[in-house]
Amino acid sequence: MANLSVNICGVTLKNPVIAASGTFGFGKEFDEIYDIGVLGGISTKGLTLEARLGNPTPRIAEGHGVILNAVGLQNPGVDVFLKEDLAFLKSKNIAVIANVAGRTIDDYAGICARLDGKVDMIELNISCPNVKCGGMAFGIRPESVKEVTSAARGALKSTPLIVKLSPNVESIAVNALAAQEGGADCVSLINTLTGMVIDIERRRPVIANNTGGVSGAGIMPIAVRMTWEVCSAVRIPVIGMGGITCAEDALQFIMAGASAVQVGTANFTDTLAMPKIIEGLASWLDRHGVKDINELRGTLCLNG
Repeated sequence: MANLSVNICGVTLKNPVIAASGTFGFGKEFDEIYDIGVLGGISTKGLTLEARLGNPTPRIAEGHGVILNAVGLQNPGVDVFLKEDLAFLKSKNIAVIANVAGRTIDDYAGICARLDGKVDMIELNISCPNVKCGGMAFGIRPESVKEVTSAARGALKSTPLIVKLSPNVESIAVNALAAQEGGADCVSLINTLTGMVIDIERRRPVIANNTGGVSGAGIMPIAVRMTWEVCSAVRIPVIGMGGITCAEDALQFIMAGASAVQVGTANFTDTLAMPKIIEGLASWLDRHGVKDINELRGTLCLNG
């Protein structure tokens, strides 16, 4: 049987399949359906220094091949996570990636310092409003990407830092380079696109927040293209995500250069999506005589 293990920033994952932040909670509910210890890792629900209630409802809407969400980072706060969830995740022998967010640079530095040495990796969600810049997200401009990454890196002594990139930008490759320059050990992409669904009877947006983040199978070609662009630009590892529903989807990201993948919305439509993807990867490699999944990384051959 082929080797599925991958190493990212010195952290070994038994396979390259990671639960994406915000779609898997802290894993306990899914562990009632299957042993989540089969996964390579989990990126936790986005954590903030203090508990957040999130946005008003309705905050989920469906489109064709996609869903929109505007949950608003509802979470119990980092201290509750450390007290009530971390031990469980560590007991599953998977890579624990703490996804973190903040309103200010100091928030990001503070939560990173709080988690340093306690989790395997930290993933910066920089698509959150920056209250010091008129509501602009940290992840939009390369200058702010570098600034928040540098602050988080400075707060960490031992934990590898992943920066999760927004696709709602002029050039995601430029922002990836800014994260690398700021001290990121890895980047992950893509976060959700911005979209809207309208209730034509009420002539109002379905989501109370008006707009939401678009995810699901319909965005995958965009995510693959952006992953390839970033992998071509940076020296650090890349984790790809966006619309993955099966092993063949995951392999597209790996061939485009990603070291691992995250699976999100597929978990809502099929609770066994990730175990099936892992099994599918092993089967595909065996059928094609590939002994190690790492042999496939970055093997895309462009036309012309």
